[in-house]
Amino acid sequence: MTYHSKIVEAGKAIAPFAQTWDGIEPESVARMRLQNRFHTGLDIARYTAKIMRADMAAYDADPANYTQSLGCWHGFIGQQKMISIKKHFGTTKGRYLYLSGWMVAALRSEFGPLPDQSMHEKTSVPALIEELYTFLKQADARELGMLFRDLDAAKKAGDAVNTHRLLHKIDEFETHVVPIIADIDAGFGNAEATYLLAKKFIEAGACCIQIENQVSDEKQCGHQDGKVTVPHEDFLAKIRAVRYAFMELGVDDGVIVARTDSLGAGLTKQIAYVKEPGDLGDQYNSFLDCEEVDAANLGHGDVLIARDGKLMRPKRLPSNLYQFRTGTGEDRCVLDCITSLQNGADLLWIETEKPHIGQIGGMVSRIREVIPNAKLVYNNSPSFNWTLNFRQQVYDAMVEAGKDVSAYDRAKLMSVDYDGTELGIEADERIRTFQRDAAAQAGIFHHLITLPTYHTAALSTDNLAKRYFGEEGMLGYVRQVQREEIRQGIACVKHQNMAGSDIGDDHKEYFAGEAALKAGGAHNTMNQFAA
Repeated sequence: MTYHSKIVEAGKAIAPFAQTWDGIEPESVARMRLQNRFHTGLDIARYTAKIMRADMAAYDADPANYTQSLGCWHGFIGQQKMISIKKHFGTTKGRYLYLSGWMVAALRSEFGPLPDQSMHEKTSVPALIEELYTFLKQADARELGMLFRDLDAAKKAGDAVNTHRLLHKIDEFETHVVPIIADIDAGFGNAEATYLLAKKFIEAGACCIQIENQVSDEKQCGHQDGKVTVPHEDFLAKIRAVRYAFMELGVDDGVIVARTDSLGAGLTKQIAYVKEPGDLGDQYNSFLDCEEVDAANLGHGDVLIARDGKLMRPKRLPSNLYQFRTGTGEDRCVLDCITSLQNGADLLWIETEKPHIGQIGGMVSRIREVIPNAKLVYNNSPSFNWTLNFRQQVYDAMVEAGKDVSAYDRAKLMSVDYDGTELGIEADERIRTFQRDAAAQAGIFHHLITLPTYHTAALSTDNLAKRYFGEEGMLGYVRQVQREEIRQGIACVKHQNMAGSDIGDDHKEYFAGEAALKAGGAHNTMNQFAA
């Protein structure tokens, strides 16, 4: 619906009450409606689910259509990311938000900083989803508000060409509201707890929920040791719980990302229930590290399973956890992925120990033998040492190709001495094209970095503190921050505007007319940044 149509629609709504609703202007109503097109989180979830489904179909048609996101731990961070994307690329297409459970634990818990072990308040995650979308909706209101002001100025000046241009921009306005992939960890309890929390996620606006196959009360960060997985049936029950939550709330095309930690998880808490040989429980148990025992030589308290007519004793740790056989991680990953996609999941997440396209692609090829359109969400993790990993990959490729590597020490490839070398340059090029290449060769539909804004906040704060509290003093802020904000056109250099002062002024004028006491007058110091 065009801007003009919105005004007409608002006028019709006001008309029956015109005698008593004095001063309510149709154009002001139309503007407020345009600035607040999403009234609930469910509106957002339904809108963004359709975007994500369309993007998935586009990727199936051409892997060059992969999507990306950055993890954001505050609404302001997510807002600035999307404002920046619109500024630099003109569209938000293919760019999402990622909500990392790690960052919620480390930065948003009332307990203070916590490790990524699901110890934070479960409600803090949907609260952050709601916060992110509140800030994104405010970014819409701000940008549209500036367009309305420019439109009023063009009309007042009698500039028909600029008026037409601005009306077109308003009609074609692209929202900052984009899909979010939200991390529900291992579900924070049993399947019922997962279902209840998933509903909170969706009601806050999440169209996509990521869940992992670790034991909920033993949950670990995917890049740490000590991970413990659950039997497939337990995980599938949670996937179904999330699907039921989507369906109950009318987000029928909601997206579920099934994450497997089996590649790095060597432990399980449970021996799976087996109904018949070869079923899913039996396949899970087949990976257990067992030794054959004689019935005459059983130990007190031994736990046994029968396999092919033999008595087998799974190896059990003092923690009462059972071990998987070494080297079974990839096979377990592939089985996890296939069964998840066969039971309601839409996308996969394989947590790996390094960013290696060959390793990821090898597993995806096996999965696609059963599920041809299987595709991944992949964590371009800050836990990887990208420089060292890719330099080692290039080093190994050079050795395999018979090239002279005597100038390099594989154990010290992180050294700055290698930055300008053939090896260093080739490694950087592989890092640069990793997402494009992995999308084409390893089935990765969505690339994300879980914790980038955590690291950038720390780095920029360190640089500011070093300069401001050192010899540079105020110049440390002005030269490194404010001057760059102005020159690069960073929106929040006008922080009063970013915080909503102009939106508030518009509303004051709607409500009080000429009597409005507005903040954005000639004496507002923010006007210094207009130069």
